[in-house]
Parts: sequence; structure tokens; C-alpha cells
Amino acid sequence: MTVTHGSQQQTPVSTDFRFDGNVVQPETIELSVVLPCLNEAETLEICIRKAQRSLAELGVRGEVVVADNGSTDGSQAIAEAAGARVVPVARRGYGAALRGGIEAAHGRYVLMADADDSYALDDLGPFVTALREGAQLVMGNRFHGGIAPGAMPFLHRYVGNPLLSWAGRRFFHVPIGDFHCGMRAFDRQALLSLGMQTDGMEFASETVVRSALAGFRITEVPTTLRPDGRSRPPHLRTWVDGWRHLRFLLAFSPRWLFLYPALVMLTVGMAGLAVLSAGTVQVGDVSFGVHTMLACATLVILGLQVGGLALVARAYAARLALLPRSPRLEKWIDRITVERGLILGLVAVLLGIGAFVFALATWGAQGFGQLDPVETMRLPIVGMVLIVGGTQIASTAFAISLTGVGREASVADGPVTTSEAKAGAR
Repeated sequence: MTVTHGSQQQTPVSTDFRFDGNVVQPETIELSVVLPCLNEAETLEICIRKAQRSLAELGVRGEVVVADNGSTDGSQAIAEAAGARVVPVARRGYGAALRGGIEAAHGRYVLMADADDSYALDDLGPFVTALREGAQLVMGNRFHGGIAPGAMPFLHRYVGNPLLSWAGRRFFHVPIGDFHCGMRAFDRQALLSLGMQTDGMEFASETVVRSALAGFRITEVPTTLRPDGRSRPPHLRTWVDGWRHLRFLLAFSPRWLFLYPALVMLTVGMAGLAVLSAGTVQVGDVSFGVHTMLACATLVILGLQVGGLALVARAYAARLALLPRSPRLEKWIDRITVERGLILGLVAVLLGIGAFVFALATWGAQGFGQLDPVETMRLPIVGMVLIVGGTQIASTAFAISLTGVGREASVADGPVTTSEAKAGAR
């Protein structure tokens, strides 16, 4: 079977598609190829033609959707003349354009790729096969398929992409070697169910992260990368967009962003406080005294604050279904009640006050005269850590308890019906 793109597809919006002389309803289309477009007049037509040819060779009922993001170089007319369906997307950004194109697509599956003639749109077969075999997200791997000379900048190939791909695999346990390949395919309804939010280049990371967190079946197929066919610079900004990708990965992994750094700070800080409370430590020619102790106290306070934020962020994200629920985490959170947090925090604060009172009494015994800070600051430093730390513990316990407000009631009362929810909303 072959795909025929007739004149009826040369309008921005179409509801009928001709296939072997028969009218095919949009819901019978198997694959939609979505190309985000912002002034891609130089390479847009060849990308459309390649996708159409590959669809025809595979016998796949498909369409090519150009998600236009406000082109001013005539890209819309070029796309329509080539038989693609143009979907205007007013909200600017790579991710916004793709979201608009995916929402407007009629295919059961969607394949997205850049319109710069660098991706193998003439070889859609591996993606279609993987989708038909049940994969919900199929990633292209350019490192396995082949990267032509000059197709990927040195920093992207040997630093940025490997680093971000490693972070993605480490944070989310996704077996993907090319985390940021711009050519990927997915089950359209499955992806729409994820509630994608990003408008920029980090959309590429969001598709993988949300799919992994949702437990989607993710696979990878080799694909090739050729040099950009445009004469102008690409839209991608190496440092800005690289940071946006990394920031997104960290935002969806509170463990790596907050918890692990907090544990390191707490471990180092508390060990230093314990050792230096007894006096100065000499290591070779280096002396570690009260100033180092003060630095360790700072680490402890920061560790408590960042660790508390990690627990609150993770609990709140799970509550809002932004991250999957974790039985182990919920077990710990259930133990961190307001009462326990307040008691532990109060005990720490009282111990801290006691340290200050003892230091004051010692000073009084010396007639409130001049003190040697090196000899007398250790106890007040410990007291300060106890007071600030105790307050932080109590505050964290209270904040975590707020993330569970209503959970107990909903569990006890049973699930809420649709009519009850509507009545409650009114």
C-alpha cells in the first residue's frame, strides 16, 4: 500500500485523508510525522518528501504535520505545497511547537524530528517496528547509527550529550545511550496522558523523564545524523539549553538535587563537630581549630535545611502525582509526625540553650572578663547548631505533615465519585 497526499491536504486543517482512492478517517492513521518549524524554508520540503517516501515504502498510513511556530520565510506555503498539514502554534518555543503538533496529530503514533535535514526521515522503519512491538517511547541513538563528520559539534558529542545522558540514566534508570536525540517516536495517547509542560528545548528531556516515571516501555533504535542542511546557525544554544536540560533533570530528582548533597554535608559537618569539640586537631603542619569547627557547624545547618527541603519536595511531588509514589519514602514520612518532630526539635533547642547557659555560667565564674575565643567558642558553636537544627527539624516535620492533609480522610472515606467531586467543586 502507498500513501497519497492529494490537494485536500494542502489546507492548514484537514479532516479527511486519501489513501489508495478511499477516504481514510483521521483515527485510522497509524503514524504522524511532526516537524517543528521556525523559518525552515531551506530544508523543510526535503524533510517532508523524505518522510512521505518512507511512509510509502513501508506501507504505513500516515501524515506529515508541520507545527509552525510563526515562520516569516514562507515555510507554511512550502509545507502545504509539499502535501503536509500545517498547524499554527502561537506559543513560542521548541517544546510548545511540538506539543501543538502532537495535539493536532491524527496518528496513533507520532514521530518527531527536526526540520533541518539532519535526521534520517527517509528511514522510519525501525521506529515503526518498535512501536508495533509495544514500545511506548522509541528513542533514536545517533552514536549507534552513525554521526557524519561535522554533524555534531565537539562539545555536544564528547561532553554535553554523554554527560546529560549519563545523568538521565543515573537519575531515572533509563537504559538510553542518546538521551537527547531529536528523532523519537511514541504512542500519542500515552504521551498526552503525561501532561507535558515545558516550552523550550528541555521538552526533549521531559518526554523521557515523564515516560520513565510513568513506567512506560522505552526502547532505543539506531539512527543516523547528518550535517545541518541550513545555511544559518541552529536554534540550539549550547550552554543555555544544556543548562536548561540539566536543571530539568535535577528538578525531577530531589534525591540528587537535595538529598544526597544534604547527606554529604551532614556527615562531614557532624564528624568535624564531634572531633573538634574536644580541641584543636593537628595534622602535619596544619591545625584544625575553632574556625574549622565553625565551618563544620555551617555544613550541619545547611545539611539539615537542604535535607528537609528534599523530604518536603519529594512528599509534595508524590502528593501531586508529579513523581511516582515511593512505599519506602512514605514509610519514613509516616514516621515524621508533627508531634515527633516538635518533640525532637524542642529537645535539641533546649540542649542548645543549656549549652549557652553553661557557657555563660563559666564566663561568670571568671568574672565576666576578657575571654579567649579559641578556648571558649566551641560550646556556643555546638549550642547554636542545636538551636538552629532543632528549629529546622520541627519546621520540616510540620511542612511534611501538610503534604498529607486530607490523605487520611480520603482513605477512610473511600474513593470519591464523579458526582461527589462535582458537588464538592460547586
